[in-house]
Amino acid sequence: MPHSSFDSGAVNRPIKPTAAFMLAHPAHTIALGLGSGLAPKAPGTVGSLWGWLSWLVVQNYLSLPQQALLITTAFFAGWWACTVTARHMRISDPGAIVVDEIIAMWLILYLVMPTNFWGQLTAFALFRFFDAAKPGPVAWADQLFKGFGWRGGFGIIFDDLVAAFCTLCVMALWRWF
Repeated sequence: MPHSSFDSGAVNRPIKPTAAFMLAHPAHTIALGLGSGLAPKAPGTVGSLWGWLSWLVVQNYLSLPQQALLITTAFFAGWWACTVTARHMRISDPGAIVVDEIIAMWLILYLVMPTNFWGQLTAFALFRFFDAAKPGPVAWADQLFKGFGWRGGFGIIFDDLVAAFCTLCVMALWRWF
């Protein structure tokens, strides 16, 4: 029998994202946050920073209803992109997928702006805490929709939306007192 260099085990191995992978499909480009998810260290933090910085630009060009429409559209496009990209990477919730952090940061900033740099930094830091540490409701949300397919794609975004909600609750309490 001739020797084959094909490793049948390679078919099921997770795919490590690269710039070529990102550019191979529009869903990959969206899910990987236009490349911010390719950061070798802390891609979720880099994606959150990209969300913060991009929002500072976006808010100057769009009205409040247009901003709300952008976030809503990004949610549905992100859901699709997360679903496709996770399946192509063969990982149910890859760290390189950061569109969920971007959408969550946009939602947070949409609701807390106008605020100064320190308010924005606080929102960023709180969101990163809730997203990374996954206390209470965020851990629950993270486990609720696991797997592949549309359910898994939604789950990738859902726990970040819960982390955003927790961030907004803490900021509201902070402003109250």
